[in-house]
Amino acid sequence: MDSGLWTLELLGVFFSLTAGLCSLVTLMLPRWLTLSTELLPTESFQLGLWETCVVQDLGVTECRPYDSLLGLPSDIRLARILMCTTLVTGLISLLFAIPGIYLVNSCRRTENFETKRTLKMLGGIFSVVTGVLGLVPVSYVAHLTVLRFFDESVPNVVPRWEFGDALFFGWTAGGLHLVAGFLLVTSCLVLQDETCSLHQSIALNRTRPEQSPRRRTEYV
Repeated sequence: MDSGLWTLELLGVFFSLTAGLCSLVTLMLPRWLTLSTELLPTESFQLGLWETCVVQDLGVTECRPYDSLLGLPSDIRLARILMCTTLVTGLISLLFAIPGIYLVNSCRRTENFETKRTLKMLGGIFSVVTGVLGLVPVSYVAHLTVLRFFDESVPNVVPRWEFGDALFFGWTAGGLHLVAGFLLVTSCLVLQDETCSLHQSIALNRTRPEQSPRRRTEYV
């Protein structure tokens, strides 16, 4: 097995794990959007998928969870659903990819790499789907934020929401999922048909010379 193939597989799994952690941080971090006003310079506001927070200048943070799902704005509700789906599909991609890499070897006598290639291919496909699902909510929220920020119908003195740290974590997670899926699928394409090397016992067929009864020495 080529060492370059091992590198592709390990990088794919590593990027997928890192992307999963970034997706979890994106889901739980309350800083999807931030807002600060000149009227209250000692306070800033944070908007997340699960709660809103007020951060004071002294470092004190007070958060309040949302009362109901139906009362949320449509973009926040959609982002919450898609981010939860992203975590589930990311976990599924890891469950397929890890048993499919070469270092996780469970070869039996009649096993070849067709099963491992299939598992790894499914892991790569699910990783690409996870990346797309993760990029949609953060990009949609960012798009709406930009439209509202440059809305000319709103007076300039009205404070506007701006990008928070969670959006950048979400973009990073989506990109890493896409890279991980590309690496896993590429490792499947370069993998050739091979069978597991087994230590089989070699049958030794020794040919014994036939002894004819005619060759026996007779003594009179």
